[in-house]
Amino acid sequence: MEVPCVRVPLEDGETTRRELADADLIADDYEITVDDGSLYVPVVDPAAVSDEFELVTRAVDERDTQTTPADLLGFDPSYERLGKAVLLDEDDDDRAREITDALFQSDLPVETVLNKASKVKGETRVRDWDLLAGEDTEVVHREYGSEFLLDLAEVYFSPRLATERHRVAEQVTADERTFDMFAGVGPFVVPFAKRGAECVGVDINPDAIEYLQENARRNGVGDRVTALCDDVHATASDYENWADRIVMNLPHSADEFIDAAVAIAGDDCVIHYYDIQHEDDPFGPGERVIRRAAEPAYEVTVETRHVVRSYAPHELNVCLDVRLERPAVPRN
Repeated sequence: MEVPCVRVPLEDGETTRRELADADLIADDYEITVDDGSLYVPVVDPAAVSDEFELVTRAVDERDTQTTPADLLGFDPSYERLGKAVLLDEDDDDRAREITDALFQSDLPVETVLNKASKVKGETRVRDWDLLAGEDTEVVHREYGSEFLLDLAEVYFSPRLATERHRVAEQVTADERTFDMFAGVGPFVVPFAKRGAECVGVDINPDAIEYLQENARRNGVGDRVTALCDDVHATASDYENWADRIVMNLPHSADEFIDAAVAIAGDDCVIHYYDIQHEDDPFGPGERVIRRAAEPAYEVTVETRHVVRSYAPHELNVCLDVRLERPAVPRN
């Protein structure tokens, strides 16, 4: 069967395989093959593969099937994987424990199973978890070559946004000054810093800031990351006219912080503004908020209107990539 594959010279094969595995992009149903000095790695989402890799379509063999939880249960359970942790969202305790047993009997690499015990709540956007298997709620997550340590009971983190974070990170250049207004454990900040940018990450959750500092160290970019535990409204005055790029990933209430973002923006700055809106007009409300706050001090150009994912029936999680440019002062 023909499937999309990354083709690399054989000597670069293991490094490439690890990077694709960290990004959870390898298509496990197909064999990795070698032919004429090249390694072919089947991928699940070619659009998410970095431009640095060559993509080809190639006939590859299907891999011998492994035992999955669905094979053991007789139904396909819904779950998310975060490193070697599995996250469930089951109201029925007996069903949750049945799935847990099947996970450990399957061929999946599982060490921890957690079941959601509450919705995301509070200012720090954390939730309660039932620990069904494993030692604690701390996990290690790998994403596009970066490694993140985090405690799901203490910080907010969504593995579903990995492709979106990679999309934004690929726009960053080494000479930039970047500012993440709601940085969490650093899933934007760390890859930005790995591309050579100077990064400031702010979060009101002290646990998130501790993990951000740790993740900057473990990814070798501690010298390029400043982590601040504060409300970004209070921090904005210290970074006026500073940033070349700003991330505003607080989609339910980013509009409440747009004035701070405009204050932080430099003379030529891109804002990645995340929003959740009705499908009838997903981008209009955010664009109007930004224009009201930034014009006429800045010329506002919407460079990308991007749907990140479906959030709820008829609601979309979207991102606006917006460039703010301060008009040149005419000479007398």
